[in-house]
Amino acid sequence: MASTAATNPPSTSPSSLSALASSFKALHIPGNPLLLANVYDTVSARIVASLPQCRALASASFAMAASQGVTDEQLTLDQNLAAVAPIAAVAREHALPLTVDIQDGYGDRLEEVVRRVITELGAVGVNLEDSWHETGEMMDEDVAVERVRRVLAVARGLGVEDFVVNARSDAFLMGGEMEESIKRGRRYLDAGATTVFVFWPRTAEMVEADVKKVIDGLGGKVNIGLRLGKGLTSADVARLGAARVSVGPQLYLAAVEAVKGAAKQVFGVVE
Repeated sequence: MASTAATNPPSTSPSSLSALASSFKALHIPGNPLLLANVYDTVSARIVASLPQCRALASASFAMAASQGVTDEQLTLDQNLAAVAPIAAVAREHALPLTVDIQDGYGDRLEEVVRRVITELGAVGVNLEDSWHETGEMMDEDVAVERVRRVLAVARGLGVEDFVVNARSDAFLMGGEMEESIKRGRRYLDAGATTVFVFWPRTAEMVEADVKKVIDGLGGKVNIGLRLGKGLTSADVARLGAARVSVGPQLYLAAVEAVKGAAKQVFGVVE
């Protein structure tokens, strides 16, 4: 597949990316979190970027996949990057940092992935999972730690010293104990990750005391995934001391419901 950018635009030169990465990393402040309304196409990116409160754009792989008619597991690297390219254009237009959801780093293609999101998209951060997408199994902890280091080594080689890794710790999601996700998360932070995203089991309530335990256990360097309209708000998460808040595919899911409702009106569907 052809590169998503034949030549790097001026805004993605090494020096400008380095400065953008530093400013992006500085937005991750425990108690005053960076708020990310994850986008999935040009329209959603433009809507979010136009809001004065928006400080960065972030993709969500589940939503990127669904918008192309495939599952998250089926989303190829080329599909992912091609879908993020117009979002990256919006980020450049608004002078906003961009962080890309690269799932598990596409196995042994990790270095290629990081090079491409930086050089083709001008991204200054990634979301990196510690469970294998293809099998659904947890990575060996040492392997996951080393993969965080490998991402940062590629970024440094491209002159982006403050590249932001949001390291997803999936042990709790996969049926393990919360403490296991916290333990792994500490090692990811030691390896250079900026924040750790502890993915909550979808069937488990996000009890404030448990969220606080995760935040405190990782020194506030945490990305909390909000469940919009249910439970904790971004203000609550700020009060609890987290450094980052995201919503994953929820904007996409909300848009789907809005389209469904409008279509029912067209066809006079009465429920």
